[in-house]
Amino acid sequence: MTPRRVGIASDHAGFALKSILSKHLEARGIGVVDFGPVKPERCDYPDFAHALCQSIQHNEIAEGILVCGTGIGMSMTANKHLGIRAAVVSDVFSAKATKQHNNANVLCVGERVVGSGLAEEIVDAWLD
Repeated sequence: MTPRRVGIASDHAGFALKSILSKHLEARGIGVVDFGPVKPERCDYPDFAHALCQSIQHNEIAEGILVCGTGIGMSMTANKHLGIRAAVVSDVFSAKATKQHNNANVLCVGERVVGSGLAEEIVDAWLD
C-alpha cells in the first residue's frame, strides 16, 4: 500500500502555520509534498495554489492544504481549477462536513483566523 501523501502550500501570511501543519502531518506518518514557499518573504499566493492544484489534477497527489492569511484567497484560486473542490474551514465540524458531504480535496485555512492547535484539529478532522 502506498503511504498517504498530502500537498501543502502557503503564502507569506500563512508560512508559519504551513510549517506547523507540515510537522503535524509528518508526526502522523503522512507524507508531505511542500509546494512552497521556502521562506516567509512576501509572495504571490496564486503561484503556490496553482502548483498544488495542478499536482492534484495530474494525479501526483490526491489532496492538499492551502494556508494564507484568511484562507479565502487560496480557495478562490484553487476553485478555478477543474476537479478541485476547495473549502475554507475554521472549525472542526465544517472540516468533517466538507469532506463527507462535499468531498473537498483541498482544505484552506487562514493563519490569521485560527490558531495552530485548532488548525491541527481541523486538519485531523478533514483527513480522518
